[in-house]
Amino acid sequence: MKKAIPFLLAICCIAMGAISEPFLSEEDLLFLEEMTQAVLEASRVPVGMKVGAIGPNTTGGMLIRPGGRNAYPAFWIRDYAMSLDAGYVSSKEQRHMLFLTAEKQIDSPTVLPTGSELFIGAIADHISFEGVPIFFPGVLQDYEIQGGERWGHYACLDDHFYFIHMANVYYETTHNTAFLAEKIREKTLLSRLEMAYNAPPSRPESGIVYTTKSKRGVNFGFFDTTIHTGDLFFCSLLKYQAAHALAELMRAVGETETARAYEKRAACLKAALPDAFRMDDGLFRASTGLSAQPDVWGTAYAVYLGALSGNDEAKACQRLTTLLRQKKEIAWRGGVRHIPMSQDFNKDTAWEKSYAAKNRYQNGAYWNTPVGWLCYAVAKTDYPLAQSFARDYLKELRADDFRKGEQFGAPWECMHWEENHRQNPVYLTSVSCPLAAFRRIQAEQNAKITITTINKNGIKK
Repeated sequence: MKKAIPFLLAICCIAMGAISEPFLSEEDLLFLEEMTQAVLEASRVPVGMKVGAIGPNTTGGMLIRPGGRNAYPAFWIRDYAMSLDAGYVSSKEQRHMLFLTAEKQIDSPTVLPTGSELFIGAIADHISFEGVPIFFPGVLQDYEIQGGERWGHYACLDDHFYFIHMANVYYETTHNTAFLAEKIREKTLLSRLEMAYNAPPSRPESGIVYTTKSKRGVNFGFFDTTIHTGDLFFCSLLKYQAAHALAELMRAVGETETARAYEKRAACLKAALPDAFRMDDGLFRASTGLSAQPDVWGTAYAVYLGALSGNDEAKACQRLTTLLRQKKEIAWRGGVRHIPMSQDFNKDTAWEKSYAAKNRYQNGAYWNTPVGWLCYAVAKTDYPLAQSFARDYLKELRADDFRKGEQFGAPWECMHWEENHRQNPVYLTSVSCPLAAFRRIQAEQNAKITITTINKNGIKK
């Protein structure tokens, strides 16, 4: 009987095609995988290499920046961490960037010349090719002028949780925990991960990350030109994800009680999110103070993480599906807007307060980065619609594939139909994040089909 089950499982897998077509065709998946690897290669900065006039890389190892050509010439922690799930960064590369990030962590409170503050455990937003840590948006590599009223009192809050994700992926890649005990300035890497987790201001009861107008920190770097205050949705989702990651790492090193404590923290966050951010239509708001508007990206990502339950998840998926069916409301040519177009704050701005012009960059343009998260959520309600949107995305990539020559730029960071707006070509998360999500959609679909087929054959109930 033990020998028969693998055979029947194989039959089940063969039968999948008859039950449901793959989310992406083999041709589409191969195209996206090859493009992602090409963009990643264009984003690598070896030791000694410059990007334009910036550099060279003197950090002692490979750096991966947010994209190719001459945009974003530095190592951005967030973009890199978000791209790891595509699976193409070697363990050697991962180790260098993980420990470089840890080396730049703040060990004692620091007040910058601009008046902004770096709290204990602060993680850089990006690190220059010369190893200079920058904790705020708006500055490439000048340490003395970073921060200030425009960019916030505290360092970007989301990078703390992406640092933990980097470590978790490295563990899952190497299946070895020895690196967690290695010390950086007398503190083990594991203790530094915990420092990062506890660093951003959080509500003591729920763990929800928050910020104030006078002591503001960036919610999520993909809208760091937006002013959010109060409780922060996307950053709290990242903290939920980080709690699970730390629980996994603690279990791996035998700290079972600590692992359970982090699982409880994750559960507490999950329980608190709906009451703090839920909107009547099923979406979740980005914050509870300034720019407390529906967050399309965050709502889709919450579903993707499994951070919503029951009716909250069902309503979120249904609302995203309804919006996707409406022309340009949240999607256009395979890109996704942060806010539904009909729910812009007013005629002059999408977000209530943003430094970007309306329908440009993070204030109303359409991005590829969250395409996979949106498809994942919509597939739960309307699988063919999610497939159709994924095909729209791939169609745009093929039409403007950067590998065709310098006059082509896809994958772009963002775009809008007004004046044919395009920004930052050869952008890594525009392909790495969707690829990881599409693979997950297909894997979960395959698992459902396998279980259904096994049940039908009476093997498992």
